[in-house]
Amino acid sequence: MRQPTFFVPHGGGPCFFMDDPAGMWTRMENFLSGFIADLPERPKALLVVSGHWEEESFAVQDGAKPGLLYDYYGFPEHTYQLRWDASGAPGVAHRAAALLGDAGFATSTDAERGWDHGVFVPMKVALPGADIPTAQLSLRRDMDPAAHIAAGRALAPLRDEGVLIIGSGMSFHNMRVRNGDATAPADIFDAALTQAVVDPDPTRRADRLTAWESMPHARFAHPREEHLIPLMVAAGAAGDDPGEHIFGDHVLGWKVSGYRFG
Repeated sequence: MRQPTFFVPHGGGPCFFMDDPAGMWTRMENFLSGFIADLPERPKALLVVSGHWEEESFAVQDGAKPGLLYDYYGFPEHTYQLRWDASGAPGVAHRAAALLGDAGFATSTDAERGWDHGVFVPMKVALPGADIPTAQLSLRRDMDPAAHIAAGRALAPLRDEGVLIIGSGMSFHNMRVRNGDATAPADIFDAALTQAVVDPDPTRRADRLTAWESMPHARFAHPREEHLIPLMVAAGAAGDDPGEHIFGDHVLGWKVSGYRFG
């Protein structure tokens, strides 16, 4: 069975593993806990594209047992002891690198890098048993949306090989604004982004996502777009499959969404 692709929010730092008396992260945590478990066929492996790894050209992590990068700051001490001990997926990493290379993308491998929190935090919620092998793909530092959509298209054959491709980021990511200052423009940007994702014409969808900066309040939502660009890979890997809005919530006054393709 062909696997779908996803763009999921990964929250703020280790937010799902801290006290949250107001339940700000509860809906997102509930969504993350079910989006893989509810698939009709369990993936053989994951390929995760996180907003927290950038290289000059695409890179894939091909270590057999990656560690964790606690790349967040100022959080409680116990959050630096979190574990997520999934096996790496070197075969998937090498296959991804070959597909990208065949499409004309310079691609390297990295056996030493650990999983950043854009991978292990949401995946620890989704897969607490850490029982699906996982590989990670970097972003390309130029953040070219068209190139990342094209890279996703190149990776699409992995879906027929049992690999679930996941973009991990945040559909809104402006750390300088909170609550009432953020809500109205965040809602407007989210509506425009969602309209692009669910466009039934895949060519037009790609064009609209490539032109994301023209959406209202785009640079307010993403002063820098590293948390949005994983969506482009997921959308590109979707091919002609439709996009669907599957999660939405307000956190910190931000409208945050998740999407599924296929």
